[in-house]
Amino acid sequence: MAKPLMPKATTVWLVENTALSFDQIGEFVGLHELEVQAIADGEVAVGIQGADPLASGVLTQAEIDRCQNDPDASLVISEGTLPQPKSRGKGARYTPVSKRQDRPDAIAWILKHHPEMTDPQISRLIGTTKPTIKTIRERSHWNISKIKPQSPVGLGLCLEADLEKMVAIARAKAGTTHAPVQTEIVAASTLAPAEPKTPAIDTTPVNPEDDETQHTVESVFGPSTSEDNDKA
Repeated sequence: MAKPLMPKATTVWLVENTALSFDQIGEFVGLHELEVQAIADGEVAVGIQGADPLASGVLTQAEIDRCQNDPDASLVISEGTLPQPKSRGKGARYTPVSKRQDRPDAIAWILKHHPEMTDPQISRLIGTTKPTIKTIRERSHWNISKIKPQSPVGLGLCLEADLEKMVAIARAKAGTTHAPVQTEIVAASTLAPAEPKTPAIDTTPVNPEDDETQHTVESVFGPSTSEDNDKA
């Protein structure tokens, strides 16, 4: 059963203006009977101004009279004419106006560090639109020159737990369990050419006596004879 929006303030009014039992009031506002009694004794909710359920349409005087005449009866809340709070539906996360100018920086950061995330996932995470993500991805954004990638967590656009959850979902859908490892490839043109090795030159002085290849006249023309000596 629905409960009043201000249970303690409604309790204060019912205690002061009706003859309902503490049990009936507690069941209606969603408080324990002892807490209702403490409010009646002035120990709890001191200084709280009572909220009239008749003025807000939560109760009718006929309903109050019925329960006052029957201690075992339970109060039934009226539909009322005041608008009731609605639960937030699915859609893009609301971003405060003061934070909206930071969304392009957050989008650029996500595209750089988590390329596996899709546009709808980014949109739900930081509360942006798909056309904005597309312009930043294609670098056609009107302010692309001034966009600096910054973490959406640091900018206050989302919680770290939400970011990690969305990244995990994106990686699971992409079929990867780890972040892609970026390997640095060095172009062949940037490699320095290998220098040819020059053979070492032996600079040790050669002793003519030890040189087996030292040539003499005898070794070339043979030993001289006495006849040759006479001719000389």
